[in-house]
Amino acid sequence: MASMIQLPKGTRDILPDEMHKWYHVEEVVRRLCEDFGYKEIRTPVFESTDLFVRGVGDTTDIVQKEMFTMVDAGGRSLTLRPEGTSPVVRAVLENSLYALPMPLKLYYNPLTCYRAEKPQAGRQREFHQFGVELFGAATPAADAEVILVAFELFSRFGLADRLLLKLNSIGCPVCRAQYREALLSYLEGHRAALCDTCRQRMDKNPMRVFDCKSEICQGIATGAPLITDYLCGDCRAHFEALQQTLLALKIPFEVDPTIVRGLDYYRRTVFEFVSGDIGAQATVCGGGRYDGLVEELGGDPLPGIGFGLGIERLIMSLDSAGYAFPPLPGVTVYVGMTDASLDVLTTKLVTDLRRAGISTEKDIVGRSVKAQMKYAGKLGVRYALIIGQNEVETGLVTVKDMQGGEPFEARLDSLAQALLERIQAQ
Repeated sequence: MASMIQLPKGTRDILPDEMHKWYHVEEVVRRLCEDFGYKEIRTPVFESTDLFVRGVGDTTDIVQKEMFTMVDAGGRSLTLRPEGTSPVVRAVLENSLYALPMPLKLYYNPLTCYRAEKPQAGRQREFHQFGVELFGAATPAADAEVILVAFELFSRFGLADRLLLKLNSIGCPVCRAQYREALLSYLEGHRAALCDTCRQRMDKNPMRVFDCKSEICQGIATGAPLITDYLCGDCRAHFEALQQTLLALKIPFEVDPTIVRGLDYYRRTVFEFVSGDIGAQATVCGGGRYDGLVEELGGDPLPGIGFGLGIERLIMSLDSAGYAFPPLPGVTVYVGMTDASLDVLTTKLVTDLRRAGISTEKDIVGRSVKAQMKYAGKLGVRYALIIGQNEVETGLVTVKDMQGGEPFEARLDSLAQALLERIQAQ
């Protein structure tokens, strides 16, 4: 016997008995985005590698360590998308969506992403994200709306009280230059103790130390200067206005000056929603403002802000909270037969029922009548019937109510109508 091929490390199968959770989450997300006026966009699963090097940043863990990159037959370097924002910005530029009335409000639901990370609970190499991207508005009100979209989603799932919004401003190029000098001066005194990665990143992007997973670097980072002490007047006013709006919206938050997010394109507002229910990988949603990204990718200045939300982590949080997912719709009717000579007739009946919008199954494996009824019970159908020669001759069939109701007779030539009337009367 040949050896069995297993799925690649860091991926997982989404099985039929859990698909109802995904369908439900996707539908709630779709309705939410419609309520906020966002329109769906879908981008390719792979892009030019340069898109992520320029967009995400060559000092990030994503670009340096985590991208799945390949060279195609034409010698072009392509990368499976590790995040959703850069591809959306590329699509906005390439398709001239910037010419539409502003603000431009887009979402993806869900988007498959790929990162070569160490697999663990809540973190896979293939994962799915829901995200929104808002272009053309640089105001604190735009920041508040994007955060509100995430908060409202959690509220609709009953999770708002179980998640904490952490908020920070990482300033603009003006104030970040002053902060960079102060941070570099501090880190120089600890250079020898920093990990190799942080030492390599110090000169280009010292703020990456706040993202480092090394316990030693994390300890050093706790004593570092805080970006919030170096914000320029405009960035400080923006950050304070955002906080006032969130307070007015009754969205609880905590200012955390160590949040910088893992991507180089962020400016000013950055935020995370953190769960205490799903272990070490506690960030369910993260995002921020990326006003310079469109220019970095070849466009004219266009402000933007958005977030990405891990669907796997959201479902983990819902499971931990005991959320009652609606079950997948089951099969309503089972049509059995006494022998194979009635296969064509029962297939036609089943087809008529399905075309009438009634979920229906029939025997296609050659079970006995007893086994067919047992199978109908396992399916959890509401109604079951057996077609035999007597039913063919009389044109009548007895329909059994599998949930304890009284059986009833129906004509074969109007079976769909009879069942529809029963179903609608329930």
